[in-house]
Amino acid sequence: MTDRGTGTPGPGVAGDPFAEPVVPVARRWTAALSLANGAVWVGWYGPLQVLLALQAAELAPDGWAKESVLAWVTGIGAAVSLVANPLFGAVSDRTTSRYGRRVPWVVAGVLGGAAGLLVLALARGVTGMILGWCLVQLALNATYAAVVAAVPDRVPSAQRGTVGGWLGVSQTLGVVLGTGLAMAAGGTRAGYAACAVFTVLAAVPYVLLRQDTPLPAALRPPFTWREFTRGFWLDPRVHRDFGWAWLTRFLINLGNALALLYLLYYLRDELHVPRPADGVLVLTALNAALLLATVLVGGVWSDRAGRRKPFVVGAGVIMAVASALLACWQSWTGALVAAALLGVGFGVFTSVDFALMADVLPAAAHRGKDLGVINIANSLPQVAAPALAAPLVAHLGGYPVLYLVSAAVGLAGALLVVRIRGVA
Repeated sequence: MTDRGTGTPGPGVAGDPFAEPVVPVARRWTAALSLANGAVWVGWYGPLQVLLALQAAELAPDGWAKESVLAWVTGIGAAVSLVANPLFGAVSDRTTSRYGRRVPWVVAGVLGGAAGLLVLALARGVTGMILGWCLVQLALNATYAAVVAAVPDRVPSAQRGTVGGWLGVSQTLGVVLGTGLAMAAGGTRAGYAACAVFTVLAAVPYVLLRQDTPLPAALRPPFTWREFTRGFWLDPRVHRDFGWAWLTRFLINLGNALALLYLLYYLRDELHVPRPADGVLVLTALNAALLLATVLVGGVWSDRAGRRKPFVVGAGVIMAVASALLACWQSWTGALVAAALLGVGFGVFTSVDFALMADVLPAAAHRGKDLGVINIANSLPQVAAPALAAPLVAHLGGYPVLYLVSAAVGLAGALLVVRIRGVA
């Protein structure tokens, strides 16, 4: 049997890095992979949630607002991230180390990410912040690309929803833990150091398992820059399922980003909540709790049902209802209900979507690169949401219109998943 698009031996051939997995992964492998995934999110969100903002206020030059400094640092870092994830995914696809294709990049990524965090800790100006944060983004995207590519490499299709659920849990806990480490360490330098140490140590169990099939040098395709760069474009007319899956992820993430972007301003200006920052904290905690409660359940349920698309549609409908509530039920109670529904919907979507993406990859030989291209659909909404939200709020109807647009965009993404033919 031959695997799709590779011309190499297919499932059941021992040691074949391109074979479709058939043996279920053990719990300890899933736990180790999830811990490595959590390490990445600690390294990202300790700085993003707390440390970069504190440092921007401390190091902003005369005449610069701290908000402008933070925007420049995070914006440049986001641009690096957009490029780094598919790039390292493609490089890991071609890696012929005896330790496997992915493990070397997990190691290099966490070490480079820790180094970037230490550069940030020692930064004495905006340039140092930019260099440190760009190194963090560059390196940790190498780890993240390798971690997510390990799932289609190792996990059978019938188990991917469950593993995707655990990755969703570790992502959420990584954000919370990164924020907690940054706040509890006792200063900006100590916060960066704590995140750096955790990022390295949390990847150790996965590395020590050494369950990554090496790529024989004979199976690595010849390298030319032209073919390498052309590989990042996947024609949606040829790879239709991949294209529809990418668009589904992009639109649902964009709808979610639009719903959450101006939450503080919505509470302050529209609902007139006395302490809007505390309100955001309550809504965020409620959202995270419901997300954690459903992200694993959704993945396991999807595996047992043997279906993905109905769960994506259902999750999208729930999230659209939540956004519509913010537009039509403008009260603190309405905001609480909406935050809970967004958590439920996005939790189910996160786990099932990951399994769906792994199931529509065009070729086993390019899993890392193709998943990197898919991950752009996670990052790009964070760039597009502010550009769309600002004119909607300022000139085109205010918050009711913003949240109705959020609902429509997310619902469109959910409904488009039915155009995918190769997944149930």
